[in-house]
Amino acid sequence: MTAVLTERQKKWFATVQANLEKNTGKPLAEWVAIMKTCPETAPRAQAAWLKTVHGVGQNHAAQILDACRPSDGPGWDEPEALRADLWKDPASLAILEAVERVAAGVDGVISGQRKGYTSFSRKVQFAAMRPLKGGRALLGLKLSPEGAARLSPSVRRESWSERLASVVELNAVDQVDDDIGRLFAQAADNG
Repeated sequence: MTAVLTERQKKWFATVQANLEKNTGKPLAEWVAIMKTCPETAPRAQAAWLKTVHGVGQNHAAQILDACRPSDGPGWDEPEALRADLWKDPASLAILEAVERVAAGVDGVISGQRKGYTSFSRKVQFAAMRPLKGGRALLGLKLSPEGAARLSPSVRRESWSERLASVVELNAVDQVDDDIGRLFAQAADNG
């Protein structure tokens, strides 16, 4: 398991970038200029403004915001720095490392680091994890929440793929047990 994007994900990101002008009617430089007129200052509010006022989709909004906002931390091309920045709490990091050990036992899994979560993919993302306050972590899986007693429906809009319909809160390393391993492998088979 290495921290990269799958070939499909690389192609998808390249397509999003290449089709910005075609899909929005404006080149990136023009969108950067338009953003200077945005009354919002927070990134989520700016993305919502782009969607409601200009009809820009989520992925292109993220691309535009990335181009016009100064980086407030490591970028996409610095996965180790992103990981260190996100997983600061040693207890949360230990839970992530336990899930990574589970992932290492599942064929073909690729782990990728994003600013707000760690992703797990084969052809598509089937799991993601983010730290929670108090040394905990949230694991999202591409499974039906009715599939296991430990799973809950993903009711909060996470920044990861909407395919991850179930979540499980992990409060300690020992909760990453055989059952989590089985659920992780099932989600991988769904991806």
